[in-house]
Amino acid sequence: MSLESAIASLKRGEFVLLFDSAGRENEIDMVVAAEFTTPEHVARMRQHAGGLLCLAIDHSFGQKLGLRYMHDILSNSDSLDSDSKEMIMGLAPYGDRPTFSISINHYQTYTGITDHDRALTINEMANLYKVENNRKKFVSSFKTPGHVPLLIASKGLLVNRQGHTEMSVYLTRIAELTPVTAICEMMDAETYSALSFEKAQKYAKQNAIPFVDGKELIEYAKVH
Repeated sequence: MSLESAIASLKRGEFVLLFDSAGRENEIDMVVAAEFTTPEHVARMRQHAGGLLCLAIDHSFGQKLGLRYMHDILSNSDSLDSDSKEMIMGLAPYGDRPTFSISINHYQTYTGITDHDRALTINEMANLYKVENNRKKFVSSFKTPGHVPLLIASKGLLVNRQGHTEMSVYLTRIAELTPVTAICEMMDAETYSALSFEKAQKYAKQNAIPFVDGKELIEYAKVH
């Protein structure tokens, strides 16, 4: 499926399946633009993907909000002794640092975990991108810890890291959408592991969802 159809799908508020690479996580994520995310999207990611539903944001947006990576927050915490700090992940087995920051709930949510609550948190983070004093609004509108983990894309996106965080944010950038995405890894209940490339392609075909291979996206980025 071409990149053009993936961009068109995102612009319509529909899903895209995104494969990173066989040499990395070797996983496929369901991706939707955060600005269009509804409770129905969240329910579908929960039922058809089943991994961890996260919110990926552009690096500069994260900086404006005063967000930091979780490994940096923990490394600089006085609450952890040196032994506990040994637990902080450096590089993941696939060679990258994790992009996790804090986890949040919008203040209007109740428990924060329902499809409705998570969709609200995701939507409001996308809306925040266009707010002038978004740091102040962020602090007054969101609570942590919450049920939506934030992922901060690397500076320079695919130049520095080729993960689902960067790839999904890059897709919204070229689609001229708000660079905030809801992403969730696709799992396989039969093998208890990540859904295979072949099964994900079959799911994409059956459900008319564009399938993007990370290699194609990286090549496109090099040219553009």
